[in-house]
Amino acid sequence: MSAEPVEEFFDADTHVAPASFADLSPLLSPYWRDYARVAALRVDPVQAGAYPPAMVEGSAPHDVATLRAAVLDPPAPGGGRVATAVLTCTTAFDVSRNHAFEAALCRAVNTWTAQEFLDHEPRARGSIAVPLGDPAAAVAEIEHWADDARFVQVLLPVRGHDLRWGHPVFRPVLAAAAAAGLVVTMHAWGRVGSAPTTTGFTHTYLQDYLSHGQVAQSQLVSLVAEGALGALPGLRVTVAECGSSWLPPLLWRLDKEWRGIRREVPWVDRMPSQYVREQVRLTTAPIHLPRDPGELHAALDVLGAADLLLYAGDHPHRHGRGVDRLLDALDPAARAAIRHGNATAWYRGSDTAGYRSSDTVAPPAPSPASAQHAPEVPR
Repeated sequence: MSAEPVEEFFDADTHVAPASFADLSPLLSPYWRDYARVAALRVDPVQAGAYPPAMVEGSAPHDVATLRAAVLDPPAPGGGRVATAVLTCTTAFDVSRNHAFEAALCRAVNTWTAQEFLDHEPRARGSIAVPLGDPAAAVAEIEHWADDARFVQVLLPVRGHDLRWGHPVFRPVLAAAAAAGLVVTMHAWGRVGSAPTTTGFTHTYLQDYLSHGQVAQSQLVSLVAEGALGALPGLRVTVAECGSSWLPPLLWRLDKEWRGIRREVPWVDRMPSQYVREQVRLTTAPIHLPRDPGELHAALDVLGAADLLLYAGDHPHRHGRGVDRLLDALDPAARAAIRHGNATAWYRGSDTAGYRSSDTVAPPAPSPASAQHAPEVPR
């Protein structure tokens, strides 16, 4: 009698991080290596200050063995298994404001991701870290890795600048990602020097932590209202680790106000919610759901969860039982879409379903780009 098939998961957000600057130093040019040493720059593999104490299960994986032991080989929710994991390295989000060093650091982070994980694990997919202070350098970094099919997205912090990502100054970055067939993922956290609310900085950690959903909403409104989604119909945007239950009221209000004020944004030529539902997806970690079963099903229905959500384990961060409750509330088709189907379609061609850890698989061919060191000092 054949065993029941194991449910496979496409994990759209798995954190990895260098254990220290020593992991990145060999990938920097001598100038930038010395710069980082003299400036006493550091990286935090735990990011403990960014999360409530009980929410972090130690450091993010810094090598492929740890990634396999923590994410790829253990059972996923309900006894399934992770067939594909998109690796998220947020190390470069707020290490330095020097835009030239930031470009070098992003090259080192991306090279480290390729050499440490992608060259050895066929189930892993990469995210391209890009410098925030120089859009031209960000475009160059995207183009540098564009031919490496193992990289499936460009990573932006949801909190990056006083300008939102929909502003025309960032249009070349979004256009480069779309042209390369890469998803743009706006991930929680970013530059602490950028005010997270429309009325300025927060004054408690509770406010700051809560602000990610608010910042994500402002980023989505910017992408619509400033014409980025309309100008780039091939652009796909994932909102990661910022929640999702806030989306329906945002779209209701956005559609309503657009009807009365659309003269100001003539490039938005259809309902704003249509752009978002076609070109934006959100991860399941964290997800905030009503406790009442009837209200829970109503919330998932009005969100359009079966179409918009991508499963994310978000290791090493804990977000309670929200994802388990979500999957338990869905019918089989919707559950399959969220745990695997939506992401497989979103990250085109990146699915590794059918892989088993016992399979004999040749290591992926290293990318020529990953053998190149970080940029020298700009002339």
